[in-house]
Amino acid sequence: MAVSSFRSGRLPLFHHPQLPNKAASAACTTRSIGGFKKPNGRFSSNPKCGRALFLFAQYSQSSQAQTQQDRFSSRLQSSLENLPKLLEDIVQTSISTGPRGALRLAQGIQAFVGVGGEWLADVSRSTNEPTGIPSQLQLGLLSPLYLRKLFERMGATYIKLGQITFCQFIASAPTLFPPEYVEEFQKCFDRAPAVPFEDIQAILREELGRPIDSIYEYIDPTPIASASIAQVHGARLKGSQDDVVIKVLKPGIKDILVADLNFIYIAARILEFLNPDFSRASLVGIVKDIRESMLEEVDFNKEATNIESFRRYLEAMGLTRQATAPRVYNYCSTRRVLTMERLYGVPLTDLDSISSLVSSPENSLITALNVWFGSLLACETFHADVHAGNLWLLRDGRIGFLDFGIVGRISPKTWAAMEVFLASIATEEYESMASALIEMGATNQNIDAKAFARDLEKIFSSIQASI
Repeated sequence: MAVSSFRSGRLPLFHHPQLPNKAASAACTTRSIGGFKKPNGRFSSNPKCGRALFLFAQYSQSSQAQTQQDRFSSRLQSSLENLPKLLEDIVQTSISTGPRGALRLAQGIQAFVGVGGEWLADVSRSTNEPTGIPSQLQLGLLSPLYLRKLFERMGATYIKLGQITFCQFIASAPTLFPPEYVEEFQKCFDRAPAVPFEDIQAILREELGRPIDSIYEYIDPTPIASASIAQVHGARLKGSQDDVVIKVLKPGIKDILVADLNFIYIAARILEFLNPDFSRASLVGIVKDIRESMLEEVDFNKEATNIESFRRYLEAMGLTRQATAPRVYNYCSTRRVLTMERLYGVPLTDLDSISSLVSSPENSLITALNVWFGSLLACETFHADVHAGNLWLLRDGRIGFLDFGIVGRISPKTWAAMEVFLASIATEEYESMASALIEMGATNQNIDAKAFARDLEKIFSSIQASI
């Protein structure tokens, strides 16, 4: 490109060399500062143009340096302002964790060493095989088997985190991932290491405050499922002879969750402090939400309330013939024990079994989605942990919703803001759009609504221009 000289103190303007321009003949491609090549191929000096280029280069470099310096100064000042709050959070979280933190650190190291030892032993055995080391062993602890074992050895927190952030995503979208990982991580849902039945009996006696045989006629000592936080046993109630399931909180789980989640929270706070760009992804906010939901999950009184709320929604909407949730037996349920009606059916992912129960599996899936989406609007809470293990097709053709430990809540205030947001998209009222997003909590607390509206207008205008 050719560069025109300064005029009236303005910055040099760039012109395309093929466009007609009188000033374009004054300059050609540079080889060095002030050296230009004429059309005949010889070099000549053009002091004005050379000085223009020199000044422009100096201006660009100084401008970039100043911008970088300003950005660094701003980040440094922000970090210094946030440092006392970070230290306060670390101290308070460490105090609430107590000696459990050191214990969990030792258990984590032990888990890595244990699974690593298993891997090394398997590798040493494979070296003597004529086929050599299998490809799965070559992946080390990242292979499906050893990664799942590591999650399980790390305990309830990491199994649950794996379900929320990794296992559930893989198992819910099996066609997107290698089948080895899908098959292995689906075990995270209900095949975690089981607690001995003697320990389960001890918890039942402690929680119910009376002999077990005065409530239950029979309890199957083999668990139906053993998940990260709880273990489920089949049973029959004394008197009514109702078939039930007993969900029992595993011993020591709450202490483990508190220690692990506090450590993860501190790690997230430090990461955001060291790299403020992580705050754009709301890393700390995500960790806090996960911590809150997981600690709620260890209180079965809250789960019982969630189930009853969902059952009331089904009755109010006339959906009891399409879907159901298990009845809760409150007289034999506590914070650590939940006794519920036993539902018989198959997971919605078991297509062969579903086809034997109903003629149109697609309609069953559509019914499940409609019931769930309806709960977003008409129920106090909605099921927030819908996966294959928690969504069943029952023998009578209804959809069974199980495990209400993790639920979501959408306030009327948020719904109202959502309606305003959708309406403002149609009318292109960007100030209303900005206000609605702020009301929904989609932005930081202290934000200039008018400036935000202008930014939204630029974004939507650019999208419309590209269509």
